[in-house]
Amino acid sequence: MIRLKGVLHIIGLFLIVLGAAMLAPLIYGLAAGSGGVRELGLAAAATLAAGAILFLALPRPATELNVREAALLVSLVWFAVGLFGGLPYWFSPYFPHLTDAFFESASGFTTTGATVLATVEVLPPALQLWRHFSHWLGGMGIVLLGLAVLPLLGTGGLALYRAEFSGAKSEKLKPRIAETALSLWRIYLALTFAQYVLLRVAGMSGFEAICHAFSTLGTGGFSTRNASIGGFNSPLIEWIIIVFMILAGVNFALQYRLWVERNPRRFFLDAEVRWYAALLVTASLVITVILLRDAQAANLHDSFRTALFQVTSILTTTGFATANFELWAPAAQFLLLGLMFIGGCTGSTAGGLKVARVLLLSRVVEREFKRMVERRAVFAIRLGREVIPENTIQALLNLVYLTFLFNGAACFVVAAAGVDPFTSITAVTACMFSIGPGLGHVGPAEHYGHLPALAKWTLSVCMVAGRLEFYTLLVIFTRAFWRK
Repeated sequence: MIRLKGVLHIIGLFLIVLGAAMLAPLIYGLAAGSGGVRELGLAAAATLAAGAILFLALPRPATELNVREAALLVSLVWFAVGLFGGLPYWFSPYFPHLTDAFFESASGFTTTGATVLATVEVLPPALQLWRHFSHWLGGMGIVLLGLAVLPLLGTGGLALYRAEFSGAKSEKLKPRIAETALSLWRIYLALTFAQYVLLRVAGMSGFEAICHAFSTLGTGGFSTRNASIGGFNSPLIEWIIIVFMILAGVNFALQYRLWVERNPRRFFLDAEVRWYAALLVTASLVITVILLRDAQAANLHDSFRTALFQVTSILTTTGFATANFELWAPAAQFLLLGLMFIGGCTGSTAGGLKVARVLLLSRVVEREFKRMVERRAVFAIRLGREVIPENTIQALLNLVYLTFLFNGAACFVVAAAGVDPFTSITAVTACMFSIGPGLGHVGPAEHYGHLPALAKWTLSVCMVAGRLEFYTLLVIFTRAFWRK
């Protein structure tokens, strides 16, 4: 039996942490004398009050969370964070409907980067900072943030870790899961600070530098400017963001091996990292040739930088833009659409199916070809030197099937709401895999604000489902989940 009161007790703790996080942009707004202070103050008070009521009024679980309780908790946490995290927007005049406020908040915390705002520059700095801060918090994971706190309550850290990364190739770096979380957060914080310093040196203001560092490391894509990174018109800024987008798309467990354990051999010999790099380089070179052929850039350097930036942004599911790729040749757009499905590495802040999974799928197809020729032979599937168990392969195939089934169903609902088929497909894909900008009427130069309310709610669910890799969210709707 699921201990619902215990689950709600822990959700109260998360809301308290969320309300405390709102104090950072609130303090900045008070110090800078900017707008948005009233909205953040009201939202922080409401969030802290709701969290305190749940935390104090309901009993905490007496024993470790089981798998079902962890899955329910993770799913409810993401929706609760999206709802309460959207209160500062809803209290402001820029988001007249709760639908828009929830969409913007879910897009922030799931690091999608899709926006309903036609002009993001109208937001006061305090609300801007909250948008970008939500990317940074959501990037490493709201649940992972709480792993350092939950063991103090005697509740299930490891069960939460498994539920949050249900399909990822994650590994424990430390004996205790809380120590693992803190180790990853230290790397995350160090990379954020390094990017902030470099962006300041490159000419960004302190405010815009911290906002874009939050968005980059969280692979989110919110920007303080309508033209995104292209609005700065600075090749140096673009190169800095390219480097940190690439790092954000790499498995953070491997980055721990690289930066903390000083083991570059294990990092660079990892099969997923090598294929990730190969995809970045190959796709960038192909699009460079297309841009040069169509005279979309002035010279080879500009063409390559533009191509590499957009390929990196899409593959890591960050969603920044320096060019309107809807104006590019259909072949370049098609290549970017394919990269949306692939995404970054497992264990990173990026979305998508993940490079390792796509690589394993190719190995499964290759094995079937071999079996057709040598029917009596036994072939093992490897990722690097590691032999992948058959139950893992079966789980991967199930996940891919579920992903495309969910994608098709969501596309149908969005289309039924009155959105054209092409925009429906790219909008659902962009939200499921945390990309942000799509194609059609939700391209890099456009927004999601004109979509019907049903489409926005559907896309918001896509964001959360994709962030939880579908199984964790969808399993709570099965009859077996609630069976005693």
